[in-house]
Amino acid sequence: MSGEGDVKVAIRRLYKIFGPNPKTMMRHVEGGMCKTDLLEQYNHVLGLQDINVDIRAGEITVIMGLSGSGKSTLIRHLNRLIDPTAGEVLVDGENVLDYGDARLAKLRQNTMSMVFQKFALFPHQTVLANAGMSRRVRGERAEIADTEGRRWLSRVGLDGYEDHYPGQLSGGMQQRVGIARALSSDSEIMLMDEAFSALDPLIRTDMQDLLLELQRELHKTIVFITHDLDEALKIADHLVILKDGTIVQQGEPQEILLQPNDPYIVDFISDINRARVLRVRSVMEVTDRAGEGVAGEVEADTNLERVIALSGGDTNLNYRVMEDGRQVGLLHMRDLVRALVPVEAASEDRRVA
Repeated sequence: MSGEGDVKVAIRRLYKIFGPNPKTMMRHVEGGMCKTDLLEQYNHVLGLQDINVDIRAGEITVIMGLSGSGKSTLIRHLNRLIDPTAGEVLVDGENVLDYGDARLAKLRQNTMSMVFQKFALFPHQTVLANAGMSRRVRGERAEIADTEGRRWLSRVGLDGYEDHYPGQLSGGMQQRVGIARALSSDSEIMLMDEAFSALDPLIRTDMQDLLLELQRELHKTIVFITHDLDEALKIADHLVILKDGTIVQQGEPQEILLQPNDPYIVDFISDINRARVLRVRSVMEVTDRAGEGVAGEVEADTNLERVIALSGGDTNLNYRVMEDGRQVGLLHMRDLVRALVPVEAASEDRRVA
């Protein structure tokens, strides 16, 4: 079993080609043929191309991209709802592509749970029965399934709804049942495929906050699929951005925002409220020196919007940056302002200069 921060799932050189002869098509793709040419010349679809990702234990890895980017295809390879054309998916060092039917069923029942966009609840089963369904499928006693179901329904704020049916609940409440079901399975890995996309914006925000609250305590390994950049930046420890089945950039979200490596990423992040997303730790000077003219203290994970409000917009101020009660850096307001300038605008300024 992986310790927190270790690689829990490793995706290595993963390819997926849809069509009648995917193995034959691999030589064209490896020879450099692009997705468009493969479709036009051979009527095969290149779904994923040379995907390499380390998913670390205890972290939320967000895989995002626009429709058709391959993100939902990718997550379905982890529990082998889809088999790849080539490559490996390693869970705790073992290639799940080598698993027979019995081991694959065990992986899906015990190691990985899944939360779907459309809730996937059983309409004729009570909320409690749905919440404990993973335990029942594993063959555990009804009282254990109900005990775990009640426990996690309570944790997601659904006390008193055990005897209701899914159709009697709002969309947000139904998705809470889906999360309770995934948590009650006690699986090490949670796969969440566009889990909040069908929800209204305010409910969606509540669900994001709930997920982060639970994760601070549980430290699950979570793979989260989304097409929403704001959502990705809010919840991700590690962000993977796909386009046309390939990885354009991956890394810590703050680093991607500050150092996009591709025009596609620059366009993708152009409308983001950088002050709301960027954190003090991303723009501070890393130091334990006291500094001069310090106006006060701020926490390392405070967003820049709050610091701007605190400073009253005074760019001459400095703040001591704290984490767990100790100083980890100094924030200079002038550095904060520079970080708010989008990369393309900064590049334009340098050309003019």
